[in-house]
Amino acid sequence: MIFDKYGRPITNLRITITHKCNYRCFYCHREGEDCSDALTVEDVVRLVKVGKKLGMDKVKLTGGEPLTRSDLIDMIEAINEIGLSEVAMTTNGSLLKGIAHHLAKAGLSRVNVSLPSLREGVFERITGVQVLGKVMEGLLEAKACGLEPIKLNVVVLRGLNDDELWNIVDFARKHEFIVQLIELEPININDEFYRIHHVSLEEVELWLQQRAVRIEERKLMHNRRQYDLGDVKVEVVRPVNNPEFCMHCTRLRVTADGKLKPCIMRNDNLVDVLRALRIGLDDSELIKIFMKAVELREPYFKGACNAQAHGKAKVC
Repeated sequence: MIFDKYGRPITNLRITITHKCNYRCFYCHREGEDCSDALTVEDVVRLVKVGKKLGMDKVKLTGGEPLTRSDLIDMIEAINEIGLSEVAMTTNGSLLKGIAHHLAKAGLSRVNVSLPSLREGVFERITGVQVLGKVMEGLLEAKACGLEPIKLNVVVLRGLNDDELWNIVDFARKHEFIVQLIELEPININDEFYRIHHVSLEEVELWLQQRAVRIEERKLMHNRRQYDLGDVKVEVVRPVNNPEFCMHCTRLRVTADGKLKPCIMRNDNLVDVLRALRIGLDDSELIKIFMKAVELREPYFKGACNAQAHGKAKVC
């Protein structure tokens, strides 16, 4: 297993396989990236294999919208042959219907599906498209195919969907989904937009704490708490000004143009790995590049993290 200089294990590889998307979400931050797609199936598989050697046993494919790639099934099949503990995907869900069973057969473990609203008008205002019905059909097909647990990603936006959070929780309860309530992140959006639409989820989390029958702290998921209300589970993702969130980050990201990205909040410390793939460097050289990216990992919101630094990144 590989650790960064703050003693944080790196167990997850999150790969942006495309920036193409059939939505026009006005809050989309493109994971802080502004680039063109470049990774082939072979590139992705090679990176996953190297990550596996370093103990990164979980992979999540994201975008953009991953389902816009025509070679996605081939990619998942090839990744699945590596023998990971989990191959997951984040999707907007609009293209899931008709392909979910192929994804499951190829080896996809589970999906996170963006669901900004249950109301047609609000959904269209946020995403720019009228596909809520298709998302619902895709969700049910994914469940029927065993792509579980299914998580509903809900970016909470003041004045838009912050008044229907509990309706979404009720919807998740009915279908045995998990809800992830996510704070708006100040990435690739202007300050005024952030000020208007950002909602602190502190009060929501307090409400959940008071009513949960069980609270699980997920050590390898930013120490995120999952609140079990007895008949539905809810997670709260609060990355902004949250040293604890950063202190327990276990992810290394890959951008769509083939760069290793140590932190979602930063775009000034990327490490190019695509060139190494193109010129045919062997795994030992790729491992050195991975280690360089890990060495650059630093909590964006530091706080108590500074006290836990252990010197240099290392492999154990």
